[in-house]
Amino acid sequence: MIHVEGKYCMEVGSLTVVPTPVGNLGDITLRGVQVLREADLIACEDTRVTGKLLKHLEISGKRLISLHAHNEKRRVEELIQMMESGGHIALVSDAGTPGLSDPGSILIAGAIRSAIPVEVLPGANAVVPALIGSGLQTRPALFEGFLPQKKGRQTRLRELTGIVATIILYESPHRLLKLLREINEHFGGETKVVVVREISKIHEEYARGTVVELIAEFEGRASIKGEIVVLVGRAES
Repeated sequence: MIHVEGKYCMEVGSLTVVPTPVGNLGDITLRGVQVLREADLIACEDTRVTGKLLKHLEISGKRLISLHAHNEKRRVEELIQMMESGGHIALVSDAGTPGLSDPGSILIAGAIRSAIPVEVLPGANAVVPALIGSGLQTRPALFEGFLPQKKGRQTRLRELTGIVATIILYESPHRLLKLLREINEHFGGETKVVVVREISKIHEEYARGTVVELIAEFEGRASIKGEIVVLVGRAES
């Protein structure tokens, strides 16, 4: 028997959230590797991506189940039942820490409601290295993630102008210039901005300057590639 939040219950399984590398495969922790080796099942955003990581780590014979934005709600009950029956599940995303901008938060909340132990391992993510390497104020900082693509986008941008903190955004390469132009419109051309691409990869880049300068920089490029974090400075640094 184990004691969970004031009540006794039969021994159940557990859920462990395992951050995976955002670029360099060497960024996974030893503890993360151990959890992946020992888990009964790995819930992953894309089984093909996780399969490649497991092959690199020389982990074989693991059962993988997909858990992504389009199936998470209907998969949760199945996974909860597995853990209530004693199964130990590792939760990963394609890159970084599940539950931020990647799937996982619904499963985590469901496990907590069902009194299933949840453990979140520290590890790779794009937010912390981008913020620290930006040179902008690190406190206070607001992680916003992806803005709405259509409905509510301009409203949220206007709201963010009233927040005095470094604002951390995620954006896709093909929408980067659109976002920079919106920052110029809402925050002003002299706003300090840092665009971080390909964190921990070979072509990692920190582009720093005013938003006007960065618009000119990226307009002059033939193509823009990679995972991108955009930081908007809202205080003197």
